[in-house]
Amino acid sequence: MSSIGPVLAPAPPLPDEPAPAAAQAPADAPLLGADGQFHLSDEAIDLQRYRLEDWLAVALFWVLGLVVFYQFFTRYALNDSASWTEEIARYLLIGVVFIGAAIPVRRNNHIQVDFCYRFMPRWLGRVMATLVDIVRVVFLLGACGLTVQLITRIGGSRMAVVDLPMGIVYAVVLAGFGLMAWRGVGVARRHWQQRNSLLEDPDMEVH
Repeated sequence: MSSIGPVLAPAPPLPDEPAPAAAQAPADAPLLGADGQFHLSDEAIDLQRYRLEDWLAVALFWVLGLVVFYQFFTRYALNDSASWTEEIARYLLIGVVFIGAAIPVRRNNHIQVDFCYRFMPRWLGRVMATLVDIVRVVFLLGACGLTVQLITRIGGSRMAVVDLPMGIVYAVVLAGFGLMAWRGVGVARRHWQQRNSLLEDPDMEVH
């Protein structure tokens, strides 16, 4: 019979030897902890960043969601759809759009073309950006005036299904234009103080 020699245990790694590859965290993975697991943390919630239009738009959106859910429930569960839900949902959607449009005005991230600013001299870009701010405010104030005229002329007419005046819907539109004009003035003032705008500097931080 052949004899079996003693089993030798592998020699421990020398102190200057690198750890096994599986235990090393990649240099480009900052979220990877020492245990090799990803550790994610939620960003702190800052309610101070939200303004009046944010809360109004969220409130209208939730009311819209409840109305649409009630319409779905009465149509498919009760087989007797509530007739008023479609009209009210349409008007609530209008409110969400016009009130919510003030948010990108405040953050200055509505659709805009900044291509030409890359080739303009600095002073010309500043002049053009200032004109954009002025024209935006003038346009929004003009829209407020037109909405007021619309309310005075046909605001007393009634809705098709719900017996309410259409002036309520136009008043929400007017509030949206008013908020946009107000935020537009604030953006123009901020750009004037900073001598810079998102058109001139696409990497500029907005709030």
